[in-house]
Amino acid sequence: MKVAPLLRAIDKHNRHANPQSLITSILVHTGQHYDYEMSQIFFEELKLPQPDVHLGIGSGTHAEQTGKIMIEVEKVLLGEKPDLVIVVGDVNSTLAGALAAVKLRIPVAHVEAGLRSYDQNMPEEINRLLTDHISDYLFTTSKYDDGNLKKEGIPKKKIYRVGNVMVDSLLDSREIARKSDILSRLGLKEQSYAVLTLHRPSNVDEKASLSRIMDTIMQIAHKILIVFPAHPRTQKRFKEFGILNNLPITSHQLLVTEPLGYLGFLNLEMNARMVITDSGGMQVETTILGIPCLTMLDNAVWPITHEQGTNILVGSDCQKLKEEAFKILDGKWKKGGIPELWDGKAAERIVDVSARCLFRDRTEQE
Repeated sequence: MKVAPLLRAIDKHNRHANPQSLITSILVHTGQHYDYEMSQIFFEELKLPQPDVHLGIGSGTHAEQTGKIMIEVEKVLLGEKPDLVIVVGDVNSTLAGALAAVKLRIPVAHVEAGLRSYDQNMPEEINRLLTDHISDYLFTTSKYDDGNLKKEGIPKKKIYRVGNVMVDSLLDSREIARKSDILSRLGLKEQSYAVLTLHRPSNVDEKASLSRIMDTIMQIAHKILIVFPAHPRTQKRFKEFGILNNLPITSHQLLVTEPLGYLGFLNLEMNARMVITDSGGMQVETTILGIPCLTMLDNAVWPITHEQGTNILVGSDCQKLKEEAFKILDGKWKKGGIPELWDGKAAERIVDVSARCLFRDRTEQE
């Protein structure tokens, strides 16, 4: 979702650039998300070309994944000798790719820089922090991200506020997603259900925490059907803890499905009464779609979606989760707006800045 707009923007740049300013892109897929539904289907639905390089890293501990990716990415960089490495988001691949590049003295651009939860128990927070401090170009989504970077002493000249590439993908895909048959396949009607996603270790890796959340979800499900595309990690924990076996599941309360592709899930999201999630991306999407969103994280990663969007942070407070859900069902929820620069053109701004900096540096060297 974050790479597809960048590749389209590079193609657009090349259509209008002179021969000396063309950009050649090489797409490296680490294979960190190795489940089909979590990876390949996104390539197909977002019309991404197949990767030029597929590393096939697969699962492992954080250290194993990061180390393996660094080793394999370094080989690619030594062979290709790129002028710039672009990394996106906050996964292990992001940090590993940035580290491999910076040690070879290749400039690094970080897309979605400056996000902070200030909770270093979240692996993503470590990845964000370290990647930002070794990157040369920091592409941010909002004033909050800019402020975080400046507070950490990162020079202003490295920071470029460009908007949000996830919004680019959403706006580009929204009309296609409307044609999805996901509602008919699941027997749903518009506005008759809520959507739940749950996968953060802090929410699913401990039996007591996951049991408490699911008990609250079932209380909400007495009021509205909850559709739950279950992440592989969460499915594993359900089996391990025997939690779903103990829930009073009926077809009228909780509908658990396998993970969905991007277009099907987007359709499900845009037609929902509300969304309950611990995902960062869905906080962005619901703000653009105008769908109320309850976020089960203790710290705001996307504060602008709380200030300007439709997002309410409930954290690990299950009582607040239930109360806010019931308010939404009663029609009492805040109507948000669209943050500045979340207009579908973030990737074009990124490519424009990258091209100007790359070709300026090349000219200076010559």
